[in-house]
Amino acid sequence: MNQPPRVEETILVMASAESVYGAVSNVRRMGEWSPECVGVWSRSRRFEAGTRFIGWNRRRLWFWFTSCTVVRAETARDFAFRVSTFGMPVALWGYRFESQDDGCLVTEYWEDLRSGRSAPVAKLLGLVFTGTPPKRRRAVNREGMRATLSRLKTAVERERG
Repeated sequence: MNQPPRVEETILVMASAESVYGAVSNVRRMGEWSPECVGVWSRSRRFEAGTRFIGWNRRRLWFWFTSCTVVRAETARDFAFRVSTFGMPVALWGYRFESQDDGCLVTEYWEDLRSGRSAPVAKLLGLVFTGTPPKRRRAVNREGMRATLSRLKTAVERERG
């Protein structure tokens, strides 16, 4: 059975898993770290399983939005959300948190959910709206994850004092 394409990146943050989870699970802050996300809109103040939000994204000349739903919100362990566009599944984005003696290992992960009959349309929409060819998506996401995790680390460690 074919596994969907997946990318993971990990960084050590000098803060507790609870602190890092608190920052990440407040998805309104994602624009502070992500090189693509420029903002998040939601009616909800708390992001728990089932919470929906809209992600606004930009990459060079391209600007697009996605519909997102939190699917896992396990404090200090795992936070993940599904992304769709025009009702078609696009991806699963998430973060795992592992306490360490000297901080917290944070792993950001992405899984491509574009499959089945809607996959060609979803991939075409991805190219049109993001400017990223489907064959480059993993590399672009890996680069974005490295930037996101680095910025997250800097922000959380600075807030920790």
